[in-house]
Amino acid sequence: MSVADRVSIPLTGNPVDPLADRLRAAMAAARVSFTWFGSRKSLTAEQQSQAADTFDAEKEFLSARKKLIDTTHPAMKAVTALRGQIVQYWRRVSLPFPEPGIRLIRRADIAAFNVQLTSLKGELGETVEQLEESYAELKRSARQRLGRLFNASDYPVTLRGMFDVNWDWPSIDPPHYLQQLSPDLFQQECTRVQARFTEAIQLAEQAFFEEFAKLLEHLTERLTGDVDGKPKVFRDSAIENLREFFQRFQSLNVGSHQQLEELVSQAQRIVRGVGPQKLRDDRGLRQEVASQLSGVQSVLDGLMVDRPRRNLVRRPH
Repeated sequence: MSVADRVSIPLTGNPVDPLADRLRAAMAAARVSFTWFGSRKSLTAEQQSQAADTFDAEKEFLSARKKLIDTTHPAMKAVTALRGQIVQYWRRVSLPFPEPGIRLIRRADIAAFNVQLTSLKGELGETVEQLEESYAELKRSARQRLGRLFNASDYPVTLRGMFDVNWDWPSIDPPHYLQQLSPDLFQQECTRVQARFTEAIQLAEQAFFEEFAKLLEHLTERLTGDVDGKPKVFRDSAIENLREFFQRFQSLNVGSHQQLEELVSQAQRIVRGVGPQKLRDDRGLRQEVASQLSGVQSVLDGLMVDRPRRNLVRRPH
């Protein structure tokens, strides 16, 4: 049975939370993990004592590490950047979940996710090969820079296999066998799972609130005011990132906050058909868009202030 076809165990006997049930039925747990060679290492006890003597300090109150590889080297920066790209993609297509290392992805998106991660894994392998070509150079540089702190045993023979990414689909449902072995414990696990999905809804809502507010604040700040009598410069990404948020919100929104949905729709209408260059060329349009988005931002700020003092506003079901 594929992950997309996996059937969730009914959480019988628990208070009904339609949104949590809908989220649980539509999503699968995705876990992305990295194998990563550490570029820094703590000093040995002897080295730490020597460092403490240099500063006339007690070694128990001194913490020091050495950098094994120059992380500013282009080949190393390329590997690090690819890891960031993988994490960014994973976060962009998923929702947070209150268990470390796990996020929720739409079951309908699993195939595309697997294809993209497979492609990025291959690209990471190619980038590590390029880093491997510079490995001898990096070690020579480290030997020169670290002096007596250099230790050849800190370095693997090769960097192949030292940088990798893997992903899996852990089950977050109560194990089937508990239902027969211990009905009470099974019920406790059902309650825990449902609470996790209820919390996941709140985490998703919070993430959408914060990202939307940040994007609005940045765009309106760039659209308002002048610098030396000229309109402020803004990148195309200020608009493009907001439009990308609209698409992601539409895809991943769980319907937990009707007011937020209305504000997102309102902002979407404001910038519909408005390109970055048009905003640069038409000062009147620029001021109009900035004013309307500022109104959305004001209402959003009020909702964000009010959120800690209320329960989730759930749409009638």
